[in-house]
Amino acid sequence: MAGEGVSPLAQVNPIDKEAFKLGFIGAGNLASSVATGLVKQGILPASRIFTAHRNPESRVDFTSMGIKVFPKNHQVVEECDVIIFAVKPQILKEVILDLRPLLSQNKLLLSLAVGHKLQALQEWVGHGRFVRVIPTTTSIIGEAATVMHLGEAATENDGELIADLFGAVGKVWKMDEKLSDAAAAVGGSGTAFVYIAIEAMSDGGVAAGLPREIALSLAAQAFYGAAAMVMKTGKHPGQLKDQVASPGGTTIAGIHELEKGAFRASMMNAVVATTKRSHEMGQ
Repeated sequence: MAGEGVSPLAQVNPIDKEAFKLGFIGAGNLASSVATGLVKQGILPASRIFTAHRNPESRVDFTSMGIKVFPKNHQVVEECDVIIFAVKPQILKEVILDLRPLLSQNKLLLSLAVGHKLQALQEWVGHGRFVRVIPTTTSIIGEAATVMHLGEAATENDGELIADLFGAVGKVWKMDEKLSDAAAAVGGSGTAFVYIAIEAMSDGGVAAGLPREIALSLAAQAFYGAAAMVMKTGKHPGQLKDQVASPGGTTIAGIHELEKGAFRASMMNAVVATTKRSHEMGQ
C-alpha cells in the first residue's frame, strides 16, 4: 500500500448493515445536515447516530432529534462502527492523529473534508479502510450532490453501505479521486453560487416592483423547476433555454444583459477558483 505508516489490511469484520452505529467527529452544519437527512428519510434511527461536542447541551440540532452527543470524540469512536470525520480541513490531520490508537481496521472511516486526498488520510490513520465523501448541506432535505472515492482497502460492501447511506439523502457519483476538487467545486460549493443567483434574481424582482416574499419564492421555484427539467428530461440546458427565449422576446432581452455582465464567465471562474483553492488546501 502506498505511503509510509500504512499497514496492509488484515482480516476485518464486515459492517453489519442492519445494526451498525454511525458516529460524527465534528458537530457543525455539514454533520448536522447529513445526520438530520438520514433520520428524516428513515435510513437510520437517531438511537444509532452519535457525535461529540465540548458543550453537548448546545447542540440542540442533534439532541432535539434524539441523537446522543458525547463530550469527547474518543467516546464516539469507541461506540461506533462507522466514523465520519466532519471537521474543518485545517484540523483534520490533528484530529485523526489524536484518535489514531482507537481507529482500528475494523472501523470504516469516512472524511467529508475537501482537499485532503486518500493517500494522506490513509497515512495518518495507518490503514486504507477509508472513504472520501464530498456531500452538501442539502443532505438535510434529501437533495445532496455527493461524490465518493474508495480507499485502497475499503471493501465492496463498504462502498455499497456508504453509497446507500448518502444515496438516501441525494444522488451519489463514484469517480476517480483526481476529479475530486472539481467535483466538490461544482456539486458542493456550487450550491452557494446558486443561492447568490437566487438572491440576485429576487432582488431584481423587488427592483421591478414585486413584494420581497413573492420575489424570493418565485426565484427559488424558478431555479428548482429549471434544475428538475435538466435532471428529468436529460436535455442540455442550452436547449431548454432556447425553448424559453423566443425571437425578440422578453427572455432574450434579459439573457443579453446577463451576457453583457459576463454571467457565464463569472460562474466558470468561480468554479475554477474553488477547484484551485481545494487543491491548495490538500497540499
